[in-house]
Amino acid sequence: MNSPSGERKWTRVLLKLSGQAFSGGQKLGICPDTIEAIADDIKLAREQGIQVAVVIGAGNIIRGETASNQGMDRATGDYMGMLGTVINSLALQDALEKKGMYTRVQSAISMSEVAEPFVRRRAIRHLEKGRVVILAAGTGNPFFTTDTAASLRALEIKADAVLKATNVDGVYTSDPRKDKDAVKFDELTYMDAISRNLRIMDLTAFTLCMENNLPIVVFDITQRGNIAKAARGETIGTLVRGRTDS
Repeated sequence: MNSPSGERKWTRVLLKLSGQAFSGGQKLGICPDTIEAIADDIKLAREQGIQVAVVIGAGNIIRGETASNQGMDRATGDYMGMLGTVINSLALQDALEKKGMYTRVQSAISMSEVAEPFVRRRAIRHLEKGRVVILAAGTGNPFFTTDTAASLRALEIKADAVLKATNVDGVYTSDPRKDKDAVKFDELTYMDAISRNLRIMDLTAFTLCMENNLPIVVFDITQRGNIAKAARGETIGTLVRGRTDS
């Protein structure tokens, strides 16, 4: 998947960040230095002419499924998680704007004092104007993950790919942190990933990408500059798509 020198593979991408990416190695909370580093990487992608939308999880604050397992009503826990994504989105917006970037936060849950409502055409227009659009509050519905929100929003804004940031450098046959013999995939088809039960995203999110032939790039966010590299279509991490014959 090497792109010719200086040529971008994609024009518009959806960057999926986990809440843990904001915690800076801690279990919970927000690490300002980590968010600043992520903002630097997003700025680099924008400076190279790539339109960037972002969906962020809230695992550094609360997980609805975990809260449910501890006795909380699942829908209530999920709504709390959606509010957590808004907190993370505002933190990223602040970091980006301190670096001179123009941004908009759009929320699937109405909260006009801090974010615009998500309107598909407005989000696309912001991207066309060079703004980073941060899409908060998941899908606005309980029982759906932020992975599903990322796939859905990517399709709605007509993104060329989903960039799924993780803390490992791609997809492996097993967890490389536990299995020294784990083998990394450079490319996979959707069906290969399903048959191998690799769990790149939750099944709803993954099926959305597969049915609409939306490429997924899984890459290591802890290495600075990787967001821009993934957005340019460089050989980085693991590319998941409909075929691997080219």
